[in-house]
Amino acid sequence: MSDIIRRDPRAEWIARNRLHPLHAAMQPAQHSWMGPNGVIRKNLHGIGFIGPNGIKRIDRSGAQQGGAVKRSAAIEVQLPLHQVPAPAFYICVAPDMVGGRLSSHDRDLLGLAHQLAGTDGAVLAVVFGEHKESAFATAGVDRLLLLEGDEFSGYAPEQRVQGLRAVDNQFNPRHWLLPDSRSGGGELGRRFAAALGERPATRVWQVKDQECIGRAGAGLQDLARPVARLILAAVECAEPVSETRHEALPVELSTTVARSLSRIEDLGAVAVDPAAIPMAEAEFIFSGGNGVKDWDLFHQTAAALGATEGASRVAVDDGFMARDRQVGASGTWVTARVYVAVGISGAIQHLQGIGACDKVVAINLDPGCDMIKRADLSVIGESAEILQALIDAVAAYRNEAKRDAA
Repeated sequence: MSDIIRRDPRAEWIARNRLHPLHAAMQPAQHSWMGPNGVIRKNLHGIGFIGPNGIKRIDRSGAQQGGAVKRSAAIEVQLPLHQVPAPAFYICVAPDMVGGRLSSHDRDLLGLAHQLAGTDGAVLAVVFGEHKESAFATAGVDRLLLLEGDEFSGYAPEQRVQGLRAVDNQFNPRHWLLPDSRSGGGELGRRFAAALGERPATRVWQVKDQECIGRAGAGLQDLARPVARLILAAVECAEPVSETRHEALPVELSTTVARSLSRIEDLGAVAVDPAAIPMAEAEFIFSGGNGVKDWDLFHQTAAALGATEGASRVAVDDGFMARDRQVGASGTWVTARVYVAVGISGAIQHLQGIGACDKVVAINLDPGCDMIKRADLSVIGESAEILQALIDAVAAYRNEAKRDAA
């Protein structure tokens, strides 16, 4: 038998896609784990080997004998690099960058841009102000243009239109793509269309065969028209880029952006009670389940973090939280930037409801539960101790900030 370990591209793709039905089967089997009462549990079905007579054997000496064992190697999946050294044209994307990071809507937009760019064009992302994103390359950005400065910070749609016009004059892109969202992309796109004298295609959810299809008639009808130069795309307008890496080469404007005499004064963000934010619109959700034993401490932690409270169905049925706080397929589907699950094992309905969340943090005693497998960051331990440590850490951070300000 050959000793060469061959790659399976399909298996690697399934392993990267958490929503694929075979994702769990592609993960390495967990042979032992710590149970909730501190006892080591073992999965007897996941160990051993098949003997020559077809019967499974368990070799307790540690050496697998009597059968051929399939070798496995930890191979870091390296995506192929997509390069466009001399682009024939550009597809410009102006993402929302809510919180300084690419949202799922922005990634859908970049996926649509690559459909329009093909192999000859390059996707140029225009980002305003400071950002915290470090994954432009894997999101599908070929060229990255940063427009930094105090004039672009906060709510400044007029100045941002001036910046987009400067980009349009220099790069002359074939298409402009902006998210048709309430986070600024919808308004900025319409202002930019008026400045260019273009008729934009709005609420576009599909681009196919040189036609773009958008919602009309209060979302009850589809309106098809030729692909416009300026497209305001809806959520899930295309699949995000997941099969390739991109260069994300920095580019700059050759001229300075004209200053706009703003007629708008930005007074800053308005303080909002997290409890008053609807679950479907909350960006930071702190959710509790059956594993929470001290609900007063849970509420204190949520208030200290400034998070919107959520709950699993078990916690709602037991009367610890209101019904409108229930997260999941039988409650509310959420799209939070950060979702913290405390004492939630991860029923399938709950995992469906948080499928669109960007980052999931799980606090649980059971390292083998489904929520731990879904989470981007897991903390194994007693929830009360971890919540108290969170409160102490937040208090220490705020006290340090006050001392620095003084």
